[in-house]
Amino acid sequence: MKFSVSALVSALAISSASAFSPVRPHQTSRSASTTSLNYSVGIVGATGAVGKEIRQCLENRGKLTVDKLRIFGSPRSAGSTVETQYGDVEVELFSEEAARECDVVFLAVDGDFALEHAENICKGDDGAVVIDNSSAFRYKPDIPLVVPEINGKETKKSKLIANPNCTTAIGLMALWPLIKKFGVKRVIMSTYQASSGAGQPGMDELKDGTKAYLNGEDVKNDIFAYPLPFNVIPQIDKFQENGYTKEEMKVTWECRKICDLDEDCPISCTAVRIPTIRAHSESIVLETIEPVDIAAARAVLEEAPGVKVVDDPENLQYPMPMTATGQYDVEVGRIRKSIAFGDNGVEFFVCGDQLLRGAALNAVLVAEEMQENGSL
Repeated sequence: MKFSVSALVSALAISSASAFSPVRPHQTSRSASTTSLNYSVGIVGATGAVGKEIRQCLENRGKLTVDKLRIFGSPRSAGSTVETQYGDVEVELFSEEAARECDVVFLAVDGDFALEHAENICKGDDGAVVIDNSSAFRYKPDIPLVVPEINGKETKKSKLIANPNCTTAIGLMALWPLIKKFGVKRVIMSTYQASSGAGQPGMDELKDGTKAYLNGEDVKNDIFAYPLPFNVIPQIDKFQENGYTKEEMKVTWECRKICDLDEDCPISCTAVRIPTIRAHSESIVLETIEPVDIAAARAVLEEAPGVKVVDDPENLQYPMPMTATGQYDVEVGRIRKSIAFGDNGVEFFVCGDQLLRGAALNAVLVAEEMQENGSL
């Protein structure tokens, strides 16, 4: 199902805004999928770690009514065949023209690729909806940055949707319900991020390096700043002038945008790479406006969609990467009153699958939200 550009934008003749303007459904020449509310779905980068998970989420959840799945790749992968629930799919050589034939396109590629192609894919009345997993458009004010459980309504405003940073998406699943209930004065976050944050090459480097370490061989580090096996590295991405890394500042910027917080709301993060495969962990301290009742906070989290409370210290039950890996829900535990902030503070620990909740699942949930609210 496609969209026409809003009358307001057309009247203003803002030619560059057609990819980002509010839209409404209309009939297209590709009526087979439109009239039955089934969609032609494209994945660019489907052979990468996130791309594979997007396809599997589409198949396993089955909520987005996919009429046809198209997989786009480079000349190296074009012509190969991928077995899917929708039948065997031949990988097509990517082109903007082919991608525009889809109703929705997931981009699981780098930011440079997205900057070059995303706007052209969704431009105009007959363009596709684009859900971009890179950081290319996250900080542009006219592009929605969406975690569907928090601000899914923003998807009605644009045909180009940005998927948040994995660390932000995982942490906000637990943080946002508490902010809604008790308000926020400041947030302090420490993250312990898996090798999957650097994609398949990061996971491969950890596995290969661990084998080399155990065999007494030299451990190579091409992806990470230092060898990761049996180590932690307090740096993810490049350092900024303020002493924080770009990864850490992403948390600040994205939390404010997604939750519609004031620009002066203090959100501080320290991001650390640890030798796990694909689940990120986060220690979060929230200073609240209203006094926090811990029982009430726990109840809020138990009712929050996409959250699983794992919080039984007496029986040593708490979130861990080994239990969060492969799960759609984010695990939350170690829920306690903050010594630092007293009655107006709560601390907790979060684990979430970086490739799922932090990337692929969130992207698919965006598409499902748009199907639900009529934006597809």
